[in-house]
Amino acid sequence: MASKWGFVAAIAAAAMVLAGGLPAMAQQPVPWQLGFQPSSTPVMESIAGFHNFLLVIITVITLFVLALLTIVVFKFNSKSNKDPSRTSHHTMLEVAWTVIPVIILVVIAIPSFRLLYFQLEVPEPDVTIKATGYQWYWGYEYPDNDGLSFDSIMLTDDELQPGQPRLLAVDNNVVVPVDKVVKMLVTADPLGVIHSWTIPSFGSKVDAVPGRMNETWFKATKTGIYYGQCSELCGRDHAFMPIAVEVVTQEEYDAWLAEQTAGLKPREDKKLAQMTAASE
Repeated sequence: MASKWGFVAAIAAAAMVLAGGLPAMAQQPVPWQLGFQPSSTPVMESIAGFHNFLLVIITVITLFVLALLTIVVFKFNSKSNKDPSRTSHHTMLEVAWTVIPVIILVVIAIPSFRLLYFQLEVPEPDVTIKATGYQWYWGYEYPDNDGLSFDSIMLTDDELQPGQPRLLAVDNNVVVPVDKVVKMLVTADPLGVIHSWTIPSFGSKVDAVPGRMNETWFKATKTGIYYGQCSELCGRDHAFMPIAVEVVTQEEYDAWLAEQTAGLKPREDKKLAQMTAASE
């Protein structure tokens, strides 16, 4: 009976997710989730809209092909059509099945290129952050704020506080203001490997390549903590270098900056301990 009600609860949770419920969990994956995480930036809203547009086109094409196959199976089988047509060429039909797919691809290409440009063209930033992928954690710098920098390392199970997600929570969140353009400069340790800085709710995904500086941007429209993970197979601890971005109000961001630049020391001891343990 308990398992039965557990299954019912899971189905209900899935229905709430699909209906747009569970807003407190919108910034991370949820059980029984289907589709994208809820959008939290203009870029992700455009990605979701383009996805829904493609879904309509795909559905229409699939139903059309299914209808044609059904007609062929039932109308032109040997029992129903004892005297089959010998037609081998039909000019209009061949023109149609050449021109129509071209038109469909053009219709898809126009919003696709518009979205690609929107993603890649970085607006004038309000905040600039440099993210560096190490083996296996992220380091962050705020170059416009007195060289503020810190490392962001995944919390172990015994360090988690109530409400923090396992394998996603970190000791130091990236903090940014809401409704501001944030420019991300992304690279990797010159002696390391390729990583990928990814936040699904932001529609942000950019490779961190040793010796190369890539860039992306986002403008979070909702406060909260948004989680992501390195999405490049980068080695032994690939699954244990999450990303956490905390979006706060401008006042909270200013207070956080003042606190950080007042002399708070980054927690280097934990990073050194983990590196020492890995080397042993």
